[in-house]
Amino acid sequence: MVATKNSIQSRKPRLKVPDYLVYELIDGKPIYYKGYREVMSGEKTFSEIMGSSLLQSLIVGYVQRVLFKELSEDEYTVLASETGIHLDRRNNLAGDVLIFDNATLPIETINTFYAQVPPKVVIEVDITADPTDITPTNYIFQKTQKLLSFGVEKVIWITTDSKKVTVATAGNDDWLIKDWHKDIEVMNGVSFNIGQYLTQKGSPFA
Repeated sequence: MVATKNSIQSRKPRLKVPDYLVYELIDGKPIYYKGYREVMSGEKTFSEIMGSSLLQSLIVGYVQRVLFKELSEDEYTVLASETGIHLDRRNNLAGDVLIFDNATLPIETINTFYAQVPPKVVIEVDITADPTDITPTNYIFQKTQKLLSFGVEKVIWITTDSKKVTVATAGNDDWLIKDWHKDIEVMNGVSFNIGQYLTQKGSPFA
């Protein structure tokens, strides 16, 4: 039997996602930036999907100010702006706000590469990963567990849609989910309260 054009099903080749659209790597699997499909289709530019919302930026800025005020710079280094963490060759993660012990990350080891030692605390605001490839819940659970297994002592995840804060602590299988109007302890008695802060600012998102 001779195959005709009608009997042959044409398949469009799957476009390779460029490396710059890879946000993280978990177990060797690329996790893409939220909105990467729109970039590949030409609907958006890469810069359009990179930025945080005003609310996310406000919350990150508030958390940073609390940490800068309460934590000694002689003991701790607070880093932000999606700082990269290299766990191993199959896992590269990023975090919104990271707190490092200076004994673990002395100034002379800070360079132009990803961190290769665990921060004490990782604080995240919302999800930067594209939800079409992994569900938000699975992504949060997988990433949080990876960080704890790497040696992070506490992972705090703030979600603006639900106004909840998830707190996972190393050695404790019972992760906590709190309303963001509650005080959230970061470490050493230092805490923040997102709902209270937004209320004081007069934000409609409080």
